[in-house]
Amino acid sequence: MIKKLFLALVLFSAYFVSAQNGSASPYSFYGLGDFKFKGTNDYRQMGGLSVSNDSIRLNLLNPASYSNLKYTNFAVGATTTFSTFATASEKDKAKRTTLDYLAVGLPLGKFGASFGIMPFTSVGYKVQSIASGSDNTDRTYMGEGGINRVFTGLSYKITNNFSIGADFQYNFGDIETESVVFITDIILGTRERNTSYIRGTSYNFGALYNYKIKNNLDWTNSFTYSPSANFKTSNERNVATVSYNVNGTEIVSDQEDIEVADSKLKKPATYSFGSGIGKNANWFVGIEYTFQENSNLGNRFNDIQNVDFEDSKKYIIGGFYIPKINSFTNYWDRVTYRAGFRYENTGLKINNQSINDYGMNFGLGLPVGGRFTTINVGFEFGKKGTTSNNLIEENYFNINIGLSLNDLWFEKRKYD
Repeated sequence: MIKKLFLALVLFSAYFVSAQNGSASPYSFYGLGDFKFKGTNDYRQMGGLSVSNDSIRLNLLNPASYSNLKYTNFAVGATTTFSTFATASEKDKAKRTTLDYLAVGLPLGKFGASFGIMPFTSVGYKVQSIASGSDNTDRTYMGEGGINRVFTGLSYKITNNFSIGADFQYNFGDIETESVVFITDIILGTRERNTSYIRGTSYNFGALYNYKIKNNLDWTNSFTYSPSANFKTSNERNVATVSYNVNGTEIVSDQEDIEVADSKLKKPATYSFGSGIGKNANWFVGIEYTFQENSNLGNRFNDIQNVDFEDSKKYIIGGFYIPKINSFTNYWDRVTYRAGFRYENTGLKINNQSINDYGMNFGLGLPVGGRFTTINVGFEFGKKGTTSNNLIEENYFNINIGLSLNDLWFEKRKYD
């Protein structure tokens, strides 16, 4: 099984690098793109609540949780997103399907470890403005790519109630953006294509504290800190004159590469604090606050107008309920029912308008087979942005499916 999992990691790593286009949002043009990872599907169904943790589910949001694992856990998840984009006068739709993460968690006595790969940010959009009135130019803006993340982490249980952990992360990816201004009167346009090659390392530190209180209840507190990091960015720019034949094929002429300075993009520091109360294997409810220093964020190119960054704040409330985890007569009593709500000021500010993101999650953890293996099916409804100040409002519906597979890799044989 170990060899198969390592082979799967290699194959999916190649897929992540070359094939994913995980966003259709025009807001992914700015900064590093859309921040994609919101936890494995079981935690995402609670709005991305990282304070909840147990011994059979891999919590990639807080590395201190790895030492709580009792089984080797293999986790994989994917999402299909249906988006509707609206301006004050027009609407459009888009659909994307992406692989969200692939990870393995290992229990090692008082230690725990994890490794895997996930998308960190994603860029993917196409916006078109058609000539009208005295304006005789069509404008098209396109972008694709993103930053992927390979990570490995280690956790240590200092006491039965307190654990700490850290992740080391290597970030890599390519982002390409393109703008075409087409003059309809002379059927000719100019195209500018910018490409950024991004590489860099980062870290994430975490702590978890569990305490027994009255009536056999557990009180859990969490803290995570990801310090700021500088990603090296190699930039390229190509400018060309373009026209189109009757079949719509682009004809390029007068193409020229323009020297653009390489730069460093700062990944902002992130802090999160969470607290929750629950009863083991029965129910849990928690809250979480995340602060991200997005005011230190910048664009890949410095010639973008009317855009600023401000510090980001995110609030989450969520939880789960299991009617009777050891029921032998009713399957639905063993199902985990989850829900969560998230509000986030993304830190992006366009035309003096802050871009906010709201989301509501629901989901089911469906037990299959033995050793607490589950299929997690979740749904998310959300809204991002606004139609005010000539901006775009994005309404989205996500369907996410994940597998949490548990096994014993290092169990000693009783018989040879």
